[in-house]
Amino acid sequence: MKAVEAKLLAFLKKSPQFVIPIYQRSYSWTERECRQLWNDILKAGRSNKISGHFVGSIVYVEQGLYSVTTQSPLLVIDGQQRLTTVSLLILALAEALGTAEPIEGFSARRLRHYYLVNAEEEGERYFKLLLSQTDTATLTALVGGTPLPQEHSIRVKENLDLFRSWITEASDELSAICEGLAKLMVVDISLDRDQDNPQLIFESMNSTGLELSQADLIRNFILMSLDWAPQKRLYEHYWRPMEREFGQRAYSEEFDGFMRHYLTVKTGVIPKEEHVYREFKQYSQSFETGDEGVEALVKDIRTHASYFCRMALHTEPDPGLRAAFKDLRELKVEVAFPLLLELYADYDQGLLSKEGFLEVLRLIESYVFRRAVCEIPTNSLNKTFATFTKGLKKDRYLDSLRAQFMTLPSYRRFPKNDEFKRQLQERDMYHFRSRSYWLRRLENHGRKEPISVEEYTIEHIMPQNENVPAAWQQELGEDWQRIHGTYLHKLGNLTLTGYNSEYSDKPFAEKRDMEGGFRESPLRVNRGIGLLETWNEAAILQRATQLADQCCNVWTAPVLDESTIAMLTRKVASTSTPYSIDDHPHVATGAMKGLFQMLRQAILSLDACVNEEFLKLYIAYKAETNFVDIIPQAGRLLLSINIPYPELDDPRGLTRDVTGLGRWGNGDVELGVATEGDIPYAIGLIRQAFERQLEFVGGAGNGELEDPTGRNPSGSAQKAEYRAFFEALQARFLELCPQAKSGTVSGKHYHQIPVGISGVHYEWGFHGRPRQSLGIELHFESKEASQNHPRLDHFQQRFAEWQKGLPPNVQIEFVRNWGQNWSRLYFSRPAMNPSPDLVEQAAEDMAALYRSTIDLLLESSGR
Repeated sequence: MKAVEAKLLAFLKKSPQFVIPIYQRSYSWTERECRQLWNDILKAGRSNKISGHFVGSIVYVEQGLYSVTTQSPLLVIDGQQRLTTVSLLILALAEALGTAEPIEGFSARRLRHYYLVNAEEEGERYFKLLLSQTDTATLTALVGGTPLPQEHSIRVKENLDLFRSWITEASDELSAICEGLAKLMVVDISLDRDQDNPQLIFESMNSTGLELSQADLIRNFILMSLDWAPQKRLYEHYWRPMEREFGQRAYSEEFDGFMRHYLTVKTGVIPKEEHVYREFKQYSQSFETGDEGVEALVKDIRTHASYFCRMALHTEPDPGLRAAFKDLRELKVEVAFPLLLELYADYDQGLLSKEGFLEVLRLIESYVFRRAVCEIPTNSLNKTFATFTKGLKKDRYLDSLRAQFMTLPSYRRFPKNDEFKRQLQERDMYHFRSRSYWLRRLENHGRKEPISVEEYTIEHIMPQNENVPAAWQQELGEDWQRIHGTYLHKLGNLTLTGYNSEYSDKPFAEKRDMEGGFRESPLRVNRGIGLLETWNEAAILQRATQLADQCCNVWTAPVLDESTIAMLTRKVASTSTPYSIDDHPHVATGAMKGLFQMLRQAILSLDACVNEEFLKLYIAYKAETNFVDIIPQAGRLLLSINIPYPELDDPRGLTRDVTGLGRWGNGDVELGVATEGDIPYAIGLIRQAFERQLEFVGGAGNGELEDPTGRNPSGSAQKAEYRAFFEALQARFLELCPQAKSGTVSGKHYHQIPVGISGVHYEWGFHGRPRQSLGIELHFESKEASQNHPRLDHFQQRFAEWQKGLPPNVQIEFVRNWGQNWSRLYFSRPAMNPSPDLVEQAAEDMAALYRSTIDLLLESSGR
């Protein structure tokens, strides 16, 4: 490897041609990245004090040896986004200059001949930059002045138009633009294919700009290690058709999610969003090495991607299946895709008939919709769907699947008709997030010629007007206030109409008898309304009952006799359970036996989903995973409670924080139980860990189902609140520090901000339960652990210097973990729950911290 500092324009000028290998991602910079580069160029061009501006590195492999007569193209490993963007800017500038030359060397002709084309060459050699297959035809057409291809690169064209508009707006600053371009600096890094590993170098790069997606890393990992011929064949036969099927926008927006679902199907484990690439590399090891093994893997990905596109991107050719997928998409059941991918594969391979597949899809739809109506927390659905087929007997596919649904316990349950009908009649269905969905499905069930519900509006038969008209007060009777307040948004009072404005607040008889009124309505949901003489509480309740019965026919529940269920769900005795209660003599026969039985029963009574597992050193109790472990001892039962210590409400202060300490069990909290009187208090603490697990089951950011009710019960509301808060906070922070990088906002109680240095990031985080403070942390967690403590030391040594730029009244704490060898800086101030009022202060704190520490960070990293 050779690395030298170079001026970007000089680097472009001397290099004959840059080729983006086919395994690289498409050009993907957005307006935000282009705007940052544009601002940097203007800033450098306007100031005589700025001699150069660093924009990152260009890493490439020389395809062959240079000679006097010929030069080989350079294969770009990292830096294509900057090269492409600067080329687009130069093209726009050349167009704008015409015959002008603001500063020497910056005429239109020189810009084109030095940096965009090789004027004496022909064909592909004519162009300085050849992009990947998705983008190259568009760029060469723009540079060559020929018509754009029919399927042109949207991003390339959009960004060229951006630069054209910005240059027009800054037409009086052409000299500054040219000066700024001349000051751009890069690190020129050339690799030797025989000595350097491009894949490892590529993974370790953390350059400025738009971060690589997990899918980008996966594609590069698969193709980069191959020789040119198999690389080209696999790309053209499998990967390129997959990109085309997704389409440009969907590929960039959906492919990461697809790969996560794919890995869940293949491994049975839901990878975290940020760990998809890492998990894929581990999974790929199960394939044989060599070109044939790689081809089998890519072919399998291609097959499942086709299934995904048919389900998620409206490309399913069968009309019945296409309609079912549309309904599932409208319910936003993304977490069901691992199950759906496996089902589609079985359907494609003939294990499941089309009719059977359609029935399964409708059962999944019913399961999700019924749970939403019954306000059952949706958080566990990701793991439910990820593991659903483990117990299926595919020789009796449909019956086995029905049995599986019918035996789901507790918070995983498939709501039965009685619960579903009761909740339909009792809850607010007007503010149900997917109300257009359920009204459409209810109206069109059984129709061969479905109507478009979008052409109708939702009508409150008893009007919404808070100032209830006198005629309606009389219609409803003496108790009209209670009736209006109770039933206004309930199922019985809602319907569809095309005459909403005509109906207005008119009395019921007028709505019924007018032209287009309920007597004449062709809609099924209005059947019977036109025959009524009055609209009162009894009429509303009666119609609600009728509609609820109809709903049970639309969103059906699985039906199977008890003997078949028992036969299909019978578990084979496990041969891999070497431990039992007998392996724990303190609770099997010893003094703690009675106390253990009482505590054990209390834990198992928390929920039907709680499982008990005897292990070598402790007894584990889990719903999704362990929430408490019991370590039997001679004089007490030691509990390991799996909840972060700061989140535990322990008013008596009986627990011990064992975070980061060696211990048996899986929790951060320890508690001893020695007498029967200790059990009630212990159960109160255990319940907190159990309920927290149900709240955040699967881990924040793991693709939980969006709640169709709009209420986000349980932990969903908190996640939505966190997400909205951190989105607003990040947006404001980036306004204050436009040079900073953005992170991916999830529903976690913390949010990370990258800094462009491997192993270092800032983090906002709420701490305490209830949320008592909003802390800002600077994490040093490099895989090269020896770098972490010296970086912290660097800050401590310069403390007096950099603290001057910090906001006042902020608590500062230096923390180093010797066992795991990470270091952190904590900055915090008292704060309330997430709110708009907190956004401005927190963003200002973060901006001050960022500005005061970024130079020190670069120094501590040797930059």
